[in-house]
Amino acid sequence: MSGQMELPGCSSYRVVYSPVMSPSLFLLLSFGGVLSLKICSFNIQSFGESKVSKPVVLNIILESITRCDLMLVMEIKDAKGTAFPQLMTHLNNRYRGRRPEYGHVISQRLGRKSYKEQYAFIYRQKLVSLKSVYQYPDIQSEDTDAFAREPFVVWFSSPTTEIKDFVIIPIHTTPDAAVKEIDELYDVYQDVAQKWQSKNFIIMGDFNAACGYVPKKDWPNIRLRSTASFFWITGDDLDTSVKESTKCAYDRVVLHGEKIIQAIRPESVEVYNFKQAFGLTEQQALTVSDHFPLCITVNAVQRSG
Repeated sequence: MSGQMELPGCSSYRVVYSPVMSPSLFLLLSFGGVLSLKICSFNIQSFGESKVSKPVVLNIILESITRCDLMLVMEIKDAKGTAFPQLMTHLNNRYRGRRPEYGHVISQRLGRKSYKEQYAFIYRQKLVSLKSVYQYPDIQSEDTDAFAREPFVVWFSSPTTEIKDFVIIPIHTTPDAAVKEIDELYDVYQDVAQKWQSKNFIIMGDFNAACGYVPKKDWPNIRLRSTASFFWITGDDLDTSVKESTKCAYDRVVLHGEKIIQAIRPESVEVYNFKQAFGLTEQQALTVSDHFPLCITVNAVQRSG
């Protein structure tokens, strides 16, 4: 049976947890050397009750999630707040045992005026656990409300990987304001780095960082790009768009911190093409999303002997 807990200072966020895997499974994984950590992001376009109610669409979304150990889900637009809990129920029903395989933490509804979205993180509880969450307030002097959907920042513990903990700063930019919002992520990083002690940062999500939204002439003025300590592990030629008419690196992953940069190899970057995996037409694939999931893998801890 799953439970709920409140992290210090975070009473407005829902955290679902459960105990870890069985000892036998842990030993199997340990000796198999598969305790690396696959981290993904997925903009599930306009996610809500409609997609949960369609078995084929739901199955593809679930398959995309189960390929990952930790997934950032973006563009949750369900005002009733029922679709995401249904997703989690379907997800955990795929696994046997008394305890849920996956836990989650989800933000408040974020956005200006009536248009709002949520960020959520879905994670395997045997591999990662939550340390803290932080809703970026977006109230800098002379630059209030820089983000349409302020980053919902989560600090994870990761005992099975080369790094013991890491912070994920998620973002879904507004396309017409992509240049400004990507630049402002530098300020988010500074704010979180002062708040928490972690030195390992992953900034990821739908940056809208391609195909006209970020002209080449603007890249030098984006601090997240021009500051040498930030490593863009995903290149400008990466295609995360489902439409065959576009070749766009909308979704990105940026790393900060020497240890995490060493722990995530560039060759681990993967775009999961569910269109190809399920033999879908473009039209069929677009009923799932106009984005493919983007994944990276954190190396497993090196065991002596």
